[in-house]
Amino acid sequence: MKITFLGTGTSQGVPVIACECHTCISDDPRDKRLRTSLMLQAEDATLVFDAGPDFRQQMLREHVTKLDAIILTHEHKDHIAGMDDVRAFNYKSQDAIDIYAEEKVQEAIKREYKYVFENKYPGIPKMRLNPIPPFGFDIKGLKIIPIRVRHKELDIYGFRIGVFAYITDADYIPESSMEKLIGVKYLVINALRKQKHASHFNLNEAIDHIIKISPKRAFITHLSHQMGRYNEVSQELPPGIMLAYDGMTYNIDD
Repeated sequence: MKITFLGTGTSQGVPVIACECHTCISDDPRDKRLRTSLMLQAEDATLVFDAGPDFRQQMLREHVTKLDAIILTHEHKDHIAGMDDVRAFNYKSQDAIDIYAEEKVQEAIKREYKYVFENKYPGIPKMRLNPIPPFGFDIKGLKIIPIRVRHKELDIYGFRIGVFAYITDADYIPESSMEKLIGVKYLVINALRKQKHASHFNLNEAIDHIIKISPKRAFITHLSHQMGRYNEVSQELPPGIMLAYDGMTYNIDD
């Protein structure tokens, strides 16, 4: 498998509109962050986790010509706002795109994209909504196991595929979910900034969870401009832990 970080920023992205902070004025391309999303590619499958407002730009940048499914962690706008652009994949495949989401997220999609499900107007995107069973599901031979985490008062999903796990927007992982992460060798986890945050891990909290899970390699995503510049923060991280950046790829082996 190969993972590609389509976006690694928070809901505002980096740089933030009208901000002139140390991070936002950086000329390092690793400090330019679109909204958080990740692509996973295996031999027969291309999956995307979340499709925020930068989805079109991300697909074009990575030259994605085939997409088998979008898997949604939760219903916040920065994770679902780009789904109208699945139309391009509809045209190419002559089929609806498979969207995997739990029931409350599906209800949010039906509200946000009401025209998709009620309007027969030509050219609208075609989405095929699929549930996320708590015990997991398969896409083209890939077993995807949902992992329940909390985002302030909202229960959301992270996911595990083999030795890889993806967790974003969390501020708490229950013990039952930590057990599902035993044996993970490659972990993506969110950290918004160094200071405590109300609904996301901060950097120290993310590192603490990485140490507990003990993967071979860990990547930190969903970073805000308050985290600081890539080059400076990277020098502070323990071995085996790195900040992800937009366009970064990594091969996942067993």
